[in-house]
Amino acid sequence: MMIQDSYTVKDKDVILSKLILGSSDYLKLDNMEKVDRMFTQYVEEGGRTFDTARHYRESEAVIGHWLKDKKRDDYTIITKGCHPVREAPRIPRVNPESILTDLTISLEMLGTDYVDVLLLHRDDRNQPVGPLMETLSKLVDENKIRSFGVSNWELPRIIEAKEYCENHELNPLSFNSPNFSLAKVNQPRWENCVTADDRMVTWHEKTNFPLISWSAQAEAFFGNRFRPEDVTNPTMAEFVTVYFNDLNWKRLRICEELAKEKGVKPIQISLAYVLNQSFPSYATIGPEEDWQLFDSIEAMKIQLSDEEIMHLKKGE
Repeated sequence: MMIQDSYTVKDKDVILSKLILGSSDYLKLDNMEKVDRMFTQYVEEGGRTFDTARHYRESEAVIGHWLKDKKRDDYTIITKGCHPVREAPRIPRVNPESILTDLTISLEMLGTDYVDVLLLHRDDRNQPVGPLMETLSKLVDENKIRSFGVSNWELPRIIEAKEYCENHELNPLSFNSPNFSLAKVNQPRWENCVTADDRMVTWHEKTNFPLISWSAQAEAFFGNRFRPEDVTNPTMAEFVTVYFNDLNWKRLRICEELAKEKGVKPIQISLAYVLNQSFPSYATIGPEEDWQLFDSIEAMKIQLSDEEIMHLKKGE
């Protein structure tokens, strides 16, 4: 049975599965047979949390279609808003008006009157945190969302937003969702994305603040997808610029060693690294095939000691 954690916000429980099913490319309205198979398998293994975003094309509509004959309260829905529109990717939309606009559309697409977690998909440092937090907190009071957080925000802004909610007696900022995996990134995978660095991780350790990781398996870097010689392969260029560095190859070798010892796969070790943190950590996964889903579920059984986690982190 998949591990579930519960957080209470305004007398309502927000229940998160340790493994969160993300919005893979197969989520299309003309592909509901596969959607139903993958979603049903996830639920049968004890999962209940689905991650989507206003920016993810048909994803919200697909989840809404799947949910329409289900009991809504049995599932936890995370969605995200305020991402730049595709036609104007460099124009920020992190403001109270866009929060309300995007949530209204998300609720319609999802076929529900509330979402369990609403995350701001991007940040705009020119926007003061106060009006953003006031708007999100009011949505909790209006029962349109049960909790809120941020994705791709730098640590100082997260701390500022969290303290604003506390100092003004608002509903709390409850989640941070950065990129977090075993892999060290050379640069952001996408523009204006944030990866949890050592400082952010230390803050989570000290505060016990929940982290919802995206790209928790680093595009299958630890799943035999890449080789060092791919550095000259033009089809791999986007991954080379992000993931190819000496530390990641060292970490891959340690994953392979630990996997052999434990009778599992290296990519499962990398996922276990995310799930075995000392603070509440959740991994958003994007399996395209059944075996990838079951591999991720099996990884939940892997226990890593503090020594093994440090071994992986140091790459030595």
